[in-house]
Amino acid sequence: MKLSSAQVARTLSQFEAHAIPDDDPLVPQLNELFGDHTFFLDSNGLSVIEFTEVGRAVAGAREGMVVNLANWSDSKLTGLAPHDPEPTDIVVMLETEH
Repeated sequence: MKLSSAQVARTLSQFEAHAIPDDDPLVPQLNELFGDHTFFLDSNGLSVIEFTEVGRAVAGAREGMVVNLANWSDSKLTGLAPHDPEPTDIVVMLETEH
């Protein structure tokens, strides 16, 4: 899912990662591989945020789960090895779009 700038900021306040900017030259390739998302890099690799199954609204926000798409393939964190999406235990609160 593509996040708004407010949702990215809110996510980064709850999840220690780096958001890949939309104008990064790597984003078109990532979109081709994984779909149109906001991508995050952290110590585990490449991830996206997906609304939880329940998708419940709580005080104007919705829960989103961090889903890992690729792990680092080396100890220097320079290469990624894609795999099937793996939901994590990390859940963030996202504002809903009106």
